[in-house]
Amino acid sequence: MPEVIDSPSPDPRPHVVSICGTYLKPEMQSLYRQLVGLKRVRTTVYAQWLENEAMFPFSPITRLIKLHHRPKGNFILRFWYKYIVRQWPPPIEINKHTGPCHPWDLVDKLKADKPDLVHVYYGHKAVGFLPMLKEWGGPWVVSFHGVDVAKDMDKPEHVAALRDVLQSAELVMARSHSLLERLAELGCPPRKLRLNRTPIPLAHLSATVRQPPADGEWRLVQACRLIAKKGLFTAITAMQEVVKQHPKARYIICGTGPQEDKLREAIQQAGLSGHVELAGWLTQEQLLDQYQRAHVFLHPSEMTKESDQEGIPNSMLEAMATGLPVVATLHGGIPEAVTSGQDGLLVPEKRPAALAAALLQVLGDPALLERLSRNAAASVRAEFEADAQIAKMEDVYFEAIEQAGRRAATEGEKAP
Repeated sequence: MPEVIDSPSPDPRPHVVSICGTYLKPEMQSLYRQLVGLKRVRTTVYAQWLENEAMFPFSPITRLIKLHHRPKGNFILRFWYKYIVRQWPPPIEINKHTGPCHPWDLVDKLKADKPDLVHVYYGHKAVGFLPMLKEWGGPWVVSFHGVDVAKDMDKPEHVAALRDVLQSAELVMARSHSLLERLAELGCPPRKLRLNRTPIPLAHLSATVRQPPADGEWRLVQACRLIAKKGLFTAITAMQEVVKQHPKARYIICGTGPQEDKLREAIQQAGLSGHVELAGWLTQEQLLDQYQRAHVFLHPSEMTKESDQEGIPNSMLEAMATGLPVVATLHGGIPEAVTSGQDGLLVPEKRPAALAAALLQVLGDPALLERLSRNAAASVRAEFEADAQIAKMEDVYFEAIEQAGRRAATEGEKAP
């Protein structure tokens, strides 16, 4: 008799569609960790644009297709007004609208895949997808990461749509308590808000207790995009004071961004060309090497005029896991990860003198440096370990699915 080969059983786990705008920008490593770390659900990624797939291998990924809609027009009326009476645009509506025209084929793809839940990464992306999610009609959640509570907030129509997102989503996640508070201020019902910390893989990060350099070559490192909220110009001003007492001190800035040219100019004008290095974008291995060679992690974030603020910087958490004490600001979600005096020092934002004083305090006190270093490695492992944070996100998924199921059952009972 021919051998009977059993076909593989279908995956019984709930199916979650994870929607990204771009899959993935190099700085989105924490998002990638979430996707590949899911265990109790299976996920399909939907993306509008694909980038760095070799850097972030994943399957399955579905590319959303851009739709180009052109309303049907009345040829006779268009010819009459444009070429006969030469009145253009016409004084009356001459186009026929046959229904909602969405910019992406998201609705068709969701109806075909029939996921149990959709997770939209970033609040401003949820604003764009909202009409399509409403037409699809299934349950969805959204996660906020920091920039998405500031982007386009000067546009009333965006703010109105964002409030609609917060009302329409099953549940709303955010990286920090400060972001949750901001979302509540924007009108999100508190019952919907869930904390979703950044997942940091720690198994490969060995912690080293920092000691003062014997040769006096202190290394202060910051890893970030070169943008306004990172406080880079404040740090450069503070470094002018630091090098007066520690003439071999160096400040290494790892990253790229739109402020690079202005930073080079500011470094030169401050006379710090031999003390501040723009290292550019680094791989994870190169960045880890910078952390291991450094003595302090610097991150003086500050609120921008557009009200852009940090959640909890991923780079800061990774640096802490290697034993780097933090000197940063009382800004956004930073105080949720750094307890001033315990695993770092925090000062008011946009205060270069206070920032310089905190740096000099750490550099001048070996016992303080050692204590902050030990505590930084311990505290980040207790609060941000990746597996635990991803499991909590899965808990949010299950809660949203169950919540939507109960509502659907109740509505079914009420139907005639």
